[in-house]
This record gives sequence, C-alpha cells and structure tokens, in this order.
Amino acid sequence: MAVSPGPDPLDGIAGTLDRFASAAIAQSTFGLSPGTLWQAVGDWWCHLATSPGKQLHLAAKAGRKYARLTDYVVRSATDPAAAPAIEPLPQDHRFTDPAWARPPFNILAQSFLLSQQWLYAATTGIGGVSRHHEQMVEFAARQILDVFAPTNFLATNPVLQQRIIETGGKCLIDGMRHLMDDMQHLVRGLPPVGADAFIPGDNVATAPGKVVYRNELMELIQYAPTTETVRPEPVLIVPAWIMKYYILDLSPDNSMVRWLTSQGFTVFMISWHNPGTKDRDLDMEAYLRMGPMAALDAVTAITGATGVHAAGYCLGGTLLSIMAAALARDGDDRLASVTLFAAQTEFSEPGELGLFIDEGQLHMLENMMWSRGYLDSSQMGGAFQILRSNDLVWSRILTEYLMGERPPMNDLMAWNADGTRMPYAMHSQYLRELFLDDALAEGRYKVGGRAISLSAIRKPMFVVGTERDHVAPWHSVHKIHQMTGAEITFVLTSGGHNAGIVSEPGHKGRYFRVRTRPLDGIPCTPEEWEDGAEVKQGSWWIEWGEWLGQRSGDPVAPLPLGSAEKGYAPLGDAPGHYVLEH
Repeated sequence: MAVSPGPDPLDGIAGTLDRFASAAIAQSTFGLSPGTLWQAVGDWWCHLATSPGKQLHLAAKAGRKYARLTDYVVRSATDPAAAPAIEPLPQDHRFTDPAWARPPFNILAQSFLLSQQWLYAATTGIGGVSRHHEQMVEFAARQILDVFAPTNFLATNPVLQQRIIETGGKCLIDGMRHLMDDMQHLVRGLPPVGADAFIPGDNVATAPGKVVYRNELMELIQYAPTTETVRPEPVLIVPAWIMKYYILDLSPDNSMVRWLTSQGFTVFMISWHNPGTKDRDLDMEAYLRMGPMAALDAVTAITGATGVHAAGYCLGGTLLSIMAAALARDGDDRLASVTLFAAQTEFSEPGELGLFIDEGQLHMLENMMWSRGYLDSSQMGGAFQILRSNDLVWSRILTEYLMGERPPMNDLMAWNADGTRMPYAMHSQYLRELFLDDALAEGRYKVGGRAISLSAIRKPMFVVGTERDHVAPWHSVHKIHQMTGAEITFVLTSGGHNAGIVSEPGHKGRYFRVRTRPLDGIPCTPEEWEDGAEVKQGSWWIEWGEWLGQRSGDPVAPLPLGSAEKGYAPLGDAPGHYVLEH
C-alpha cells in the first residue's frame, strides 16, 4: 500500500519567504501589484493591436482633434474671446484662472485637454478587454498624463509666473520652507503642520458625555442631554473604524452630536480602539460582536428603550446593515430604524476604489498586512490620494510648494490626518467577502455560522449618498433599494464622502435631493430616482431630524448617564481614552 507523504518541513519556510518577498514588493509599490498591472496593460495592448478598426478610429480622432486645435489657434489669434475647442470636465478647475486664456498658455491648456480626451478613447471601448483591466489602464494613463499637465511646471503655468513676479520670488522660498516642514513631520511621524492645534477633548470632540462601557475593541459614549425632555428612542451611531469617531463631533458649530442632542435625542457613540500588532486576528465577527452588538445591549439596558435608532457611517454603516439583517433573522426587534451615511451594502460597482481590489492586489495587501498585523492609515490614505491626485497631490504641490500658499488647517483636515489602523484578519475578510465576492448582497455572508440576507430588514431606512464620493459612490449606495423591500428615504447631498456628511444647518451652499420609496415599493434606477427626487436647499440634517422625530414616541424626562445598577457605571468623561490612541 502506498504511503502518502507527510507535510514538507520546507512548506512553512517557503510560505514565509513568499510572504516576506511579497510584502517587500508591496512596500515599494505602495501596495499595488505589478503582476495585476502588467496583466491589465497586456490585455489592453493585445486587443488594441488586433483591432484595426479601433486603430483607424483613433487615428481619425487624433486628426480631428488636431484640426480643432488648429482652428482654435487661428481664431484666437484675431479674437482673444474665441470659443475654446474643448471645455474642461466640471470637476477640473486647473484652468479657471483668466491667465489661461492668454496665448500661448491657452493653446497649451487646449492641447492638454484634447490629449486627455483622446487618451480616454484610446484606453476604453476596446473589444475583448475585461472591464476591470480597462478601468485600470484608463486610470493609470490618466495619472501619467496628469504628471505632465501644464499647471505643474513653471515654464507653462502663467498663474505661477505671475505669483513669482508679485512676490519677487519669495513664494518659492516659502514653498521650499513648507516642503521641508512637511518632510520633517513625515520623517518624525508627526501630524501635518497645524493639526496639533486640534486636540480631541480640547477644541474638537467636546460634546459633554461619559464613557459608559468599554471592551477590548470599543468605548461607548453617552452624551449629556441638552433639552428638558428627550425622545424615548435613543440614537446609536456606529462610525467606521477606518476613522476616528469625532468627525461627527468636530467643532461645536458643526457637531452632529451636539445638533442631535439639541433636537431632543439621547445620543450614544461608538469610539473604536486603534488596533496594533496584537490585534491582528480580530475579524469582522469580532467587530460585530464587540462593536454594535455590545453597544446595542448597553444602550437598551441603560435606557430601557424598546426601540433604538441606529446610524452607521461608511464601513460602520456596512457593519450596521449586517447587524440589522442578523437581528431580523433572529427575531430581535430592538431597532426602531436604520440610517446609513455613505455606506455600501452592494459592492459590484464600488467606483475607482475597486481598481485596488482583485485577487493579485489582495494577495499583496494581505502579505503586507501579515508582516505587521495591520494596515497602517498612511497606506490607505495613499490610495485615497491617488484616486483624487488632482486635488490632493498636484494641486497641493502647486499651491503650497511652488506658490508658497499654505491654506490654514481646519478641524476636518486635522481629523483626516488623525488616522487609524485596521487589523489583518478583519481587513482581509472585509475585502474578500464583501468587495471581491459580494457575499453580503448575494445572501452568502454568515453571522454566527448562519447566512444573513439584507432582504430580511423591514425597519424604515434613511440612506445618505454624496454627489462627489470617491469612497462610496452614490450609485453604489443607492443599490440598497434592490437589497430590501423596507421603506427607504434616500438623500443625495452635495459634497463628498466627508464634507457631504458634515453638513450642519447654516452651512453655505448646501443642498440635497430626497425621495422616499414606500414599504415593498418597486425599486428604481439611480437615474429614475434622481429624476423624481425633490431638490431642497440647506442641510439634510434637518430632514433626518424630522424623519427620526416622526418615528419616535412622545418626549420623556432624560435619564442619568450610565447605570451602575445595570452594570454600566460611567468610566470617565468623553471623549474617552481610545480616541487618543495613535
């Protein structure tokens, strides 16, 4: 009888070597997989090389663009107000200064924009190329072209030239000083210049309250009431653990927490622990069990409430939807409503963030996290900067390091620099099961060993998307309509992933669209929803407050903070300890 070979003692050593090698490559490529990128480029190039029709189309398109540019050069020579050959995209503000209308800079700007449009045509619409590879190639080509934008160079930027003349060259000296300051802060691991002026508990995260529960993963803060009576249903907020919770309690004038308490709601907030190497094995189940599940137990015990308005932001909203589905599966009726802020529940179209998520990318990312036990906030922040390189990279280089203009630090910018880490097991599971496999939307995600379905959620939902969201595109957020028959009030607000949510009443220029689909109503596409939505000026917070009020009981006297007799004695003042972890 043949004897099967035992385990090869070299397997463990070989696997470890592979992990270290992959982690080293990931560190040098900012977590991008060279193999995946080469596959994408090869897929694009091979199909373009075997598509003579597409090649002829691109050649003809290049000829037409050259003709348009030539026509514009001739017209602008005699008419300075000549209509341009091409207009920038609505979100592209690089050429808005009037100086770009003067020759020869107008020709440079028009040449760049026409090249940008042609390059998009050259990297998209090629038969046979997988959608993911097409998106990667188009994105990479756009990033490369943006490096050579005329705004980035002294010789081709009239605005920068004028700035140098006006300051006598001092702007370049100031810019060099800014660059040196930033490099020193980066090397020393310090927050950006000016961020140290915003300290949680001092001038941000100042809403009064008490930490009423703490475990290894989170602290639960109960905020002091500011009205004589409160609604009997408390509000439990689940922020994402990729961010510090106090984005919802920034300065007193833009604090969602303070606004909610002023509307007569008892507010509880989860403040997540910032994980380190020892937390590498914390997974999604741990975050669910020790996060919103434990918080819900504490909130209902402290208040005695039979219904809780639960709200989740970004990744916290995804976790909240998982909890809501699990509670519905198990017949637990403690949620009065579910609110999601810029949170995805269906991940087949995650936007440009999906460029970083495929098998090859996850393999490198997992090995990079394995070597430390966590994903550092700077690595995730780098990915977000690449997604918005015009605004976050090139614009900053031009403004701060060449023109010498340092915009003053504000509370939102300081919060954004106060990053957190994500443990290896959780982040790997999150990316694989939710993003790559879309298990939650397809009813294959398991809680407690049993599958859950978002279709089981029947509680009224208030869902917020933001117009310029690069993290959770609103079309993706809107897909919750296809996942459940619950009553959904969907709001699309101006702004991006963060600024659109921090949209306090009185904030200038804010507006939003809103439309409600009734219980078991027919789902509609995002375009159909947008056509039928009502446009309102101002803050969506007011709409949400009224929505919560309509689903709450008559006001009652507020309760003390915490409850010693129920095992939730106050442990200290807000903002607590975890928010201060670095």
